[in-house]
Amino acid sequence: MSRVAVIGAGYVGLTTGACLADLGNNVIVVDINREKVSQLQRGRVPFYEPGLNELVERNVKARRLTFTTSYDEAVPGAEYAIIAVSTPEGEGGEADLSFVESAASSIADAMDGPLVVVNKSTVPPLTGDMVSRVLGSRNSKHRADVVSNPEFLREGSAIQDFMHPDRVVIGSHDRAAAEKVALLYEPLDAHILITPNIYTAEMVKYASNAFLAARISFINEIARISERVGADAKLVAEGMGLDKRIGPSYLDVGLGYGGSCFPKDVKALAALAERFDYHPELLHAVMDINRDQRMLVIDKLRDCLEELNDRVIGLLGLAFKPNTDDLREAPSLDIARVLLAAGAQVRGYDPAAMEGARVKLPDVEYSRDAYGLADGADALVVVTEWNEFRQLDLGRVKASMRRPVIVDGRNIYDPEHMRGLGFTYRGIGRD
Repeated sequence: MSRVAVIGAGYVGLTTGACLADLGNNVIVVDINREKVSQLQRGRVPFYEPGLNELVERNVKARRLTFTTSYDEAVPGAEYAIIAVSTPEGEGGEADLSFVESAASSIADAMDGPLVVVNKSTVPPLTGDMVSRVLGSRNSKHRADVVSNPEFLREGSAIQDFMHPDRVVIGSHDRAAAEKVALLYEPLDAHILITPNIYTAEMVKYASNAFLAARISFINEIARISERVGADAKLVAEGMGLDKRIGPSYLDVGLGYGGSCFPKDVKALAALAERFDYHPELLHAVMDINRDQRMLVIDKLRDCLEELNDRVIGLLGLAFKPNTDDLREAPSLDIARVLLAAGAQVRGYDPAAMEGARVKLPDVEYSRDAYGLADGADALVVVTEWNEFRQLDLGRVKASMRRPVIVDGRNIYDPEHMRGLGFTYRGIGRD
């Protein structure tokens, strides 16, 4: 099988490296963060992703997966170098490509023969050309073909998404290089789309994320209208999703999107459009709706409690979605900060994200479980739809609260059942 260097031991890089190793390849993951590499060498994955720890352990034990801080150890002799580094939001919303450029420079300095360099980081069109220029300018002795192979991994189901993808998108100015990357995915029996140039593959990733974000903002706007006319937005979404032309995915009414991808990618695509003298009206509307959506729970709390000062409010869930500890662009951060500024005493509980939350929200009081969160609280807000919250003993929750108020930001409970139990219940788009 192939020898693969993966640049970056973050969420995408580590998942990609472990999965490729599990397919039988010899994979070495390089990261400049010595502490992270040291953790991985000891068998500790530095973030929460179901099944990843076991996958890493298995392939490390089989000696198909190793970790290093040295490009000189990872790149020489490799057939592929996969760039999977962060592309955070930069000035004006554009993607900050400094980590990609740095990785390309280090690859060029270390390569000792022909190499296929694969961009798996989320990058805007034209990035591949930049990477190619960097490689060529720093190492003219050896040929390096650049390929775009965007990732479509969802946090909480990343291994499943890699091993059973809807599609694999590959694009390059060199067809042979693209076909060589396709060989890595042959064992998956996946639909592989090879685009005629690198720009198209780069755009597929941005267009996909922007469209999914637009679906979320659309259904949340429908929820606001539904609430005003007495319709149940959750059932509206269900009815829409039964139409085969629409489908049910990403029509969950709630607090909007968060995480590491949708917020920055929509901004970056809008910034890219502006750079080429086009005003993307729909993308700006998507962002505006999402920004406003998470503040709905504040309005509902004020309506139920009359005021927020000195009220004890518990946040059920802190991560931006279940089955992850990721707090990037999480609604909980904005909600907690607004409540704290209003004088509320804010509590939080999350099955996976407590450690990170303590750093980002030091003024929040953290509970060991959901029942401790409810004890003496004036209100609870469902922020993240962890399955354990669906299974709570709600009678016990109500009995321990000072005021039985629940604002369900993810619509996980049935309104009639909750009111029958004696709760003052507010959902999203279904009051």
